[in-house]
Amino acid sequence: MVYEPADNDNDLSLERGTRMRIFIFKSEPNPDLRAFGGDLVGSQLPKQFSPWHAVGAIAPDQAPPHGLSRDVIEPAIKTQGFQLWRISKKEEVKA
Repeated sequence: MVYEPADNDNDLSLERGTRMRIFIFKSEPNPDLRAFGGDLVGSQLPKQFSPWHAVGAIAPDQAPPHGLSRDVIEPAIKTQGFQLWRISKKEEVKA
């Protein structure tokens, strides 16, 4: 699969040093598995955990949920196309 960036400025944002819009996804077969991606359709998310459903977005001026760091998430999206994380049962009850 060839990566084609979404119609947004996330690729440019990382080069300019500004923050990117981050999209949040939930795995259907693994309900506690989440992913951050750089485009609304989740084009770079791992297929073995699909289908993925978009469940939110983080504006460039907002912090990611659960104390997760943009300084880890954004480089992962730039190099791998996504960042995976699991929501604990304790966090799921709060959400």
